[in-house]
Amino acid sequence: MNIKHFLLSLTAIAFLNQAKAQELTLKTTPKGLAYHIFTANAGTKIKVSDVITFNVIQKTDKDSVLFSTYKNGTAVKLQVQPSQNIGDLMDIFPLLADKDSALVKVPTDSIFVGHEEQRPPFLGKGSSLVFILKIEKIQSVDEAMAERNAAMEKAKAEGLKLKAAEMVNLQKYIADKKIAAKATPSGLNYVVNVPTLKRKPLNGDTVYVNYVGHTLEGKVFDTSIESIAKAAGINQPGRPYEPLDFVLGKARVIKGWEEGFLLLHEGEKATFIIPSALAYGEQGAGADIKPYSTLVFEVELVKVKPGKHPVAKPAVKKKTTLKKPLKKKPVVNK
Repeated sequence: MNIKHFLLSLTAIAFLNQAKAQELTLKTTPKGLAYHIFTANAGTKIKVSDVITFNVIQKTDKDSVLFSTYKNGTAVKLQVQPSQNIGDLMDIFPLLADKDSALVKVPTDSIFVGHEEQRPPFLGKGSSLVFILKIEKIQSVDEAMAERNAAMEKAKAEGLKLKAAEMVNLQKYIADKKIAAKATPSGLNYVVNVPTLKRKPLNGDTVYVNYVGHTLEGKVFDTSIESIAKAAGINQPGRPYEPLDFVLGKARVIKGWEEGFLLLHEGEKATFIIPSALAYGEQGAGADIKPYSTLVFEVELVKVKPGKHPVAKPAVKKKTTLKKPLKKKPVVNK
C-alpha cells in the first residue's frame, strides 16, 4: 500500500470511529433519507449539474463494509443530477460543501420495492444501507471538462514518449541478440528457427501451438510448457499444460499471433517479436506486461486442423450474342 492510500485508509477509519463514538442526531429528507453532517464548511453548496469527486464507505447497518473507495484507492467522480430514486444520494449532495463529510442511511425497503427477489440475504427487511461520504472536489462542467482534456493531452504526450522508447528498445533487442528477423508492414518481427515444407494455415483453421512468452528483459509471463512454467515460478496447479488451440481469424488471440501463425507452416518453430500495437497496447496486462510493452514469443505450430472454407466457383463465361448485320436495301435507279 502506498503512502497516499495509507493516509486515505486512516481517514476512513477516523470517519468510522467518529460515526460510532457520537450519538448522532439524524435529520430526514422528504423522501426518507436519514443523514448527519459531520462537518459543515462555509463554502458554496453543491448544485445540480456540478461535477463532484468524493470518497465513500458503504456498509450495512451492522457495520459490515461492502465497498470503500479508500481501500480501492480511487474516488468516485460524477455529475449531480435531479434525484431519480432514494438510493442515488442526489438529495444529499446539495446539502454539502467542499470538504464536508456526512453519514447517510438509506432504507433498503425503499430500494427493493417492486423487485424483492433481488434483495440479498444480508439486507433483510427493515435494514438500512449506510454511506459515509467525504466531498473532495466540486467543479463546474466546464472546469471538469478542462481538467479531463488536460489529463488526456498529458496522457497522449506521455504515450508518444513511451511508444518512441518502445521502438528504440525493440530494435536494440534485435541488434543485441543478433536476430535475423523479417519485419511485416504491421510491425511484427519474426524469424523461423525450424522450417518445414508442410501446409500453412488459413483463417478458419484451428491451430495447436506451444509457446513461451517473455518480456524484452527476459521475464517469462506465460507458457504452455509445464517445465518452463515451474522454472519461471509461474506454475499453475490444475492447469492443463498442453498445446493451446484456437481458430485463426476469430480475434481470440492478440493481433501479433493472428498475423504470425498465418506466416508459418505446420511443425515450424519460430520467434515472434510483437510490438505493443499488436499485443496489449497502452493498457498492458497485469504486473508483468506494462503499457507499451514489446513481447517475445518462442512458438511452435504443432498442428493445423483445417476448417471449412468456401469453395471458389469457377467463373462463368458470359455468352456473347452476335448481332446480325443489317441488310442493306437495294438501291433502285429511277
